[in-house]
Amino acid sequence: MASRRNSGYSRLPADEDEDYNERMGTKYDPRFDYAPRNFDKVPWKSIALALFLLLLGSLLLFLSIFILTGHMGGDKSQGYGLLVLGILTFLPGFYETRIAYYSWRGAEGYRFASIPDY
Repeated sequence: MASRRNSGYSRLPADEDEDYNERMGTKYDPRFDYAPRNFDKVPWKSIALALFLLLLGSLLLFLSIFILTGHMGGDKSQGYGLLVLGILTFLPGFYETRIAYYSWRGAEGYRFASIPDY
């Protein structure tokens, strides 16, 4: 039990300021290191998810409107439930689809990097 376990860990250096950028006065953070090709990468999975949410939200909103106006059978509570679900799915789908469309059109201020990639 007193034996030492074999691990791939090594000791940290005594000086932890190796990544400090003296010119900028900040530490180097690789999360914010973007190459120009990263801005032009199209996040296809995110766009597909956004289109799915947009279409599902539109369908749920239409169904809730038909139920609430009496053109379809159902209780008013079902219409309100579908209305809430429709809003919750339509808004993020519309937002991401709008960013993808404006990025594709090349509008100023819109980049595919604004859309999270899954």
